[in-house]
Amino acid sequence: MAVPAAVLVIATGAISPDVALEEVERLAPVTAFLAAVLVLAQLCDDEGLFRACGAWMARTAAARPRRLLAQVFVAASAITAVLSLDATVVLLTPVVFATAARLGARAKPHVYACTHLSNTASLLLPVSNLTNLLAFTASGLSFTRFAALMALPWLAAIAVEYLVFRRFFASDLDAGAQPGAVGEPPPLPVFALVTVGCTLAGFVLASAVGVDPAWAALAGALTLACRALLRRRTTARALASAASLPFLAFVLALGIVVRGVVDNGLDEVLGHLIPAGTGLPELFAVAALAAVLANVINNLPAVLVLLPLTAASGPGAVLAVLLGVNIGPNLTYAGSLATLLWRRVVHAHDGEVELKEFTRLGVYAVPASLAAAVPALWVSLAVIGGG
Repeated sequence: MAVPAAVLVIATGAISPDVALEEVERLAPVTAFLAAVLVLAQLCDDEGLFRACGAWMARTAAARPRRLLAQVFVAASAITAVLSLDATVVLLTPVVFATAARLGARAKPHVYACTHLSNTASLLLPVSNLTNLLAFTASGLSFTRFAALMALPWLAAIAVEYLVFRRFFASDLDAGAQPGAVGEPPPLPVFALVTVGCTLAGFVLASAVGVDPAWAALAGALTLACRALLRRRTTARALASAASLPFLAFVLALGIVVRGVVDNGLDEVLGHLIPAGTGLPELFAVAALAAVLANVINNLPAVLVLLPLTAASGPGAVLAVLLGVNIGPNLTYAGSLATLLWRRVVHAHDGEVELKEFTRLGVYAVPASLAAAVPALWVSLAVIGGG
């Protein structure tokens, strides 16, 4: 739908072909980065990383649902941060279903944690979310400074989510578990872990020397891809599928559509709502606006709209937008593409997602998480500085 819409925007003169090409060129490095990370995550799954993660949770949960919830929070937060939210939604969620069934625990708290953390826990690194990649480009920050500024908000938001989950799903977590046979754990995929570690180090090094971190992501993906191809564990077609080329085309087309809407009056309307400065009240206002907009038009269009309007205020305002568009989508199904994809995964495993329950959980979690994350960002900016 986005590609014909982009063609229509150009054909009607909402934006010129030159402006559309300029937008595509601006987003191209971001989409290339995303493709490399998606391939890296899929190859890690092929190597057995997520199966090993599930085996670790099953062994150490000791038939305690509350302990399993804590382990899911740890695993989902780490996987989201390093391998992107798509890895948590598509690859970890089925593992969590299987692990809960193996332990005889109710799956709902743990499966819901996957979708909430795919959004909330994607605050930490530029590679964690497409919205982060866009904000990283607009902020002018280095990879390490971005991560340093977002570390405290990331921890604060996850901690609040955990407390909300323990209270909201208390009856499910108190139901206990009747574990079945855990079996022998699969071998640890050392090569995949080392490759991911080296890729992360490559992100930091590339940013420090002024090279686009996408090259580090490409190197990591190629390393695992060559090994998998040589061992006949994957095919070129599977790699192309993992790169999700239709989704990348959607991102580029959506950028053109949003640019057309912004250039034809939306920037003026929203410009009156965005406060200048990066004090605590201003950060709260920007994050709240971003959260509302994410639930009205989805978080990806929201970040494309808001970043040009906040970039002039500095990195603090850009990162406040990120808090809103990453935490805010936990309020409704339509808040993020990841949540919509998660629903498909849950239904494929014969699970149920009730709109009323999902929204009620979001009403508890989203305002509380923002209330913790925004002051944490303000403190980080004061201590570390956004320059």
